[in-house]
Amino acid sequence: MGAVCCCFSEPIDFDGEVNLYHFDLHRAVGKGAFGKVRVVEHKRFKKLYALKYVEKTRCIKQKAVANIIQERRLLEEIDHAFVVNMRYAFQDDENCFFVLDLMLGGDLRFHLERKGPLPESVVAFWLAQLASALTYLHKQRIIHRDLKPDNILLDSQGNAHITDFNVAIHYSDRRPHTSVAGSIAYMAPEILKNKGYSWQIDWWSLGITIYELLFNKRPFDGKDVERMKYSILNQALEFPTDIIPLSNHGLDMLKQLIERDTTKRIGCRTINQLDDFRDHLWFGSLEWDKLEAKELIAPFIPDLKQANFDVSYELDEFLMVEKPLTHTKRKANADLEKLKPELRQLEEHFTIYDYDRSQRQSYYPHNQPVHTMTSAGQPTHYRNGSLQLQPTATIAEASRSGSPDVFNS
Repeated sequence: MGAVCCCFSEPIDFDGEVNLYHFDLHRAVGKGAFGKVRVVEHKRFKKLYALKYVEKTRCIKQKAVANIIQERRLLEEIDHAFVVNMRYAFQDDENCFFVLDLMLGGDLRFHLERKGPLPESVVAFWLAQLASALTYLHKQRIIHRDLKPDNILLDSQGNAHITDFNVAIHYSDRRPHTSVAGSIAYMAPEILKNKGYSWQIDWWSLGITIYELLFNKRPFDGKDVERMKYSILNQALEFPTDIIPLSNHGLDMLKQLIERDTTKRIGCRTINQLDDFRDHLWFGSLEWDKLEAKELIAPFIPDLKQANFDVSYELDEFLMVEKPLTHTKRKANADLEKLKPELRQLEEHFTIYDYDRSQRQSYYPHNQPVHTMTSAGQPTHYRNGSLQLQPTATIAEASRSGSPDVFNS
């Protein structure tokens, strides 16, 4: 038997399958289209994590079951210094849970909105870390598809990490993707042309993100979807250096990232994508090995004496939510045949993961395609060795005011 905790009438079996009773629930720190995030502490190991939880009924209502299952699978394949890694996954009768590395430094959108344009040395440091993470993901045959300041989190030491794999997918060299997903302001031209795309799109999105961090604005914008598309596809790349100076090396980096020709885009020209960045003069004498080992001191350290997130999340959790998150026991021996098709799919495919016990595995290329069950119980088939997500109103979004709200594929 596992250790016993006196907080409940029944002992907690820490040697059994992981569940919510293994964690103490602390403050709410985030909210997204598909879930909410709280700080939790493992009762046995006394270690803090971020708990992302997705309400099943809302997931089904938003037709996001396939997204959640795909995210669960992809996160099992990932373990990198500059990615928010999954440590546990499980579910109860009402929610699906991801237990992730805790990032106390906040997301880059938070810091951008409070500090304005960020120093060049800071942004270059983050870009080096994010380039390392993207190169790793692409080696795992994963496209993130939604890189933007909101989806980059800082740890307590100021290191940048990629998060939110809700619309990420595997890619195949044999067949490009055509589904539209992500935030339109950061979408690469090849997505909008509807001629097929692959992992190269992530480098464009990263370029738009870096531009925004440096200038506190994006290079391409529009009041509606069509104007936004036209701007991304046709507008010349300009830099407001008369207002915010940037070095020639920094300008060159942005020009190579925000390059419409994928054969010329930095990150897309070498077998080892990171080599493009290691050779660029913007990074000077950066010690890449020490960077990837997190042995370098970041030029920006978040202030941990204050909350690096919107404190209204806590008010929303405790005052606005009809059913705040609580520890609840699962119903014993549920009959899968009597469940709704979507709930049965979550039960079967959102499986338990425990990084202390489980060997990380890849679902590519041997993974079976995920099928989204319709209300009539008929599966919608997805081919090509990876899940093609059905676009919804929450998949393609604008991310900030001043841009079209939704991109309809």
